[in-house]
Parts: sequence; C-alpha cells; structure tokens
Amino acid sequence: MADAVIVTDAKYRAALAAVRSLGEAGYTVILTQTIKDSPETIPASYSVHAAETLRLEGSVSDESYKERLKDAVLTVSRKYGRPALFPIGAVTLATLAEHESEFGELCDFLVADPDTLRDLNDKETVAKAAQRLSIRVPKAIEGTPDRYPVIIKPRCGEKFGLTAKDRYVIAANREDYEKGFAAMSRYGGPPLVQEKIDGDGIGVSVLMGREGETLSYICHRRLREYPATGGPSACCVSIRDEQRAADAVKLLRSFGFRGFAMVEFKGDALLEVNPRIWGSYPLTYVSGSSFAENYVKAAKGRSDLAAADDYKAGVKMHFILSDLAACADCLRRGQTKKAAAGFADILFHRAAEGMDAKGDRRPYRTYLRLKLLKK
Repeated sequence: MADAVIVTDAKYRAALAAVRSLGEAGYTVILTQTIKDSPETIPASYSVHAAETLRLEGSVSDESYKERLKDAVLTVSRKYGRPALFPIGAVTLATLAEHESEFGELCDFLVADPDTLRDLNDKETVAKAAQRLSIRVPKAIEGTPDRYPVIIKPRCGEKFGLTAKDRYVIAANREDYEKGFAAMSRYGGPPLVQEKIDGDGIGVSVLMGREGETLSYICHRRLREYPATGGPSACCVSIRDEQRAADAVKLLRSFGFRGFAMVEFKGDALLEVNPRIWGSYPLTYVSGSSFAENYVKAAKGRSDLAAADDYKAGVKMHFILSDLAACADCLRRGQTKKAAAGFADILFHRAAEGMDAKGDRRPYRTYLRLKLLKK
C-alpha cells in the first residue's frame, strides 16, 4: 500500500497543487476540510489523485478543531497506516505547532515552533533581523511622513484574518496617511509606516529541514497583481535568483526555522515572510519542483530527496480570472503595456493555469463554475 498523506484545508487552491504533486509521486492522498469554512463543493476533491475527502464538523476557529483533526488522522491511520500531514491553512499549521508532541504520536510533519511562527509573522521583528544580516529592508518612518508615498501595514495582518490586499494601505498624501494610519491601527496597535519601494516583486519559497538545511526552493517574479497597485499575484514566472535565494535562506536560518515559507522582496528590499503555504504555491507543481514530495520525505526522516533547485525557470503561471481582472485594472490605470502583455499571455496560452492540469481537468471546471456562479 502506498504511503498516505493528509492534505488539509482542501478549499484552498494550493491544496489542489499539493494533491497533484503527491498523487503523481505515488502517494495516497486524503483531503480534510471543515464544513463551516467552505462550500459543499470543493474542487480539489474531484482530482483523480484524491483518494477521499474527510469533512470535519465545525470550523478551524473552534476549540474542538484540534480533536477533530486528530480524529481524522486516526481514521486515516486505521485505513492506510501512519500518514504524513501536509498543512495548507495557517490555523492548521499553528495547531500542529502548538501541539507538536500530541500530533507527533499520530503522524509525520515538519513545522516550526509557535514562537518562531509568531516572530516571522511580525514584520517589525523580521525587518530588524534582516538589518542585522545586512539585508536591505524598506526604511521605517517615525512620526508623520515628510514625503510620500508611504506604505502603512499592521505588524501582523494575518493574525486578524486580513486578506492580502487588505494588509496594507498606500498613502499618497497627508490625508491618505491619517486615514490609513487610523484604519490599520485597529489591528494590533500602531502600524508600521515604511517608504514605498519600486521594482519587481520577487518571491523565494523555501523548504527548510530540522537542522536548517535547504531541502527545496523556487524563485518567482510577479508579472501581474490584482489589484494592480499591489494585490495577490495573478500571474508569475519562475526565475533563478541566487542572491535573493541566499538572503531568504540566511534569514530563515537565523530564526531556526523549519518547514515551508515564502520570503517576499520588492526591488532589492526584503518586505516580509509568510511562514506557511502561499498563494502562488501551484507554481511549484507547474514548474516541476519536487517541493511537496521533499516535504513528505523530510517529515518522515528520509534522505532520498530530489535536488533542492529541481524546478524549471521561465515557466509562467496564472489564475485566469484574476489575471483578466488584473489586465483590466492595468488598463484603467494607464498601464497599457502590462495589460497588453497580459492579454497576449491569456489569448496565446503562454501561461499555465494554476488550477488546471492535463488528465485532471474536473477540478478546474468545477472551480470555474463555482467562481462564475459566485458559490
């Protein structure tokens, strides 16, 4: 019988990419999803690589979530043997970190401790650590800015459940600053105010082992975002960037981190760390990275991992509905070249769809139907 892997929080797009990577590698993949946190239909459940989906009562925010997740692990163990657990959602990740010994008796996984996750989610803590390592970060501004634009953001927007586009405000003048500062102050006290950095958005996604070794990594550049002013990635491309990769690993290692994280850069400055699975994670699948399988092998203590940098550079990936919205937003803002490049990528199929895969089309069709019907 093939080794079993539980992929949690199946409603997320990243879950489908993990299912495909692990299924194609020969694992038996079981999904979990809390009922209150998702619609009845979950696209990833329709993947040919998903053996079954376990629907858990309640929500991840319930006090009982830990016990329900443990029950799901026990159910899988009785049927398939001791599984590995691949956490997609931030709450599931935090639950494993806080109760590592309990879950460690039941399954295999690789996550950082709660203090490390907290520190990496704190933008000010990350900025200070980067400066100590001689990694450039945006200049922090104390008091009322004397020049604009500036970025205003909570120290940890994720802690308050903010979506990516709601975790910051761009202030172009004093009035914007005062409104933005007041709005962001609702999330954990006085927010950070930083200079606005121009340049390409670069992400370095890293899998770190228990001894701080680099097990997998992949670099990408954002091509389009929605909203165009700096929302989540709508289209990105895998690249080679050894300097930023080295800086990302150096930073994560300084925290004693283990597990998966995405380190974000803008231009030559480090912005923040997402110590969990990230939005553009499906790029690991479409670019041929062994990210997911290396995670499972490392969690189980195996040493036969694929090369850390086994991905293909130059592979574009998009989410077509977000990309169409991004292109339209670029047009509205006068960014005609970027919009034209985006429409060409879409029209001539120059970017892989992050939800689609040859031989596994049903999840994508289901995803489109749900999005278009707003279910």
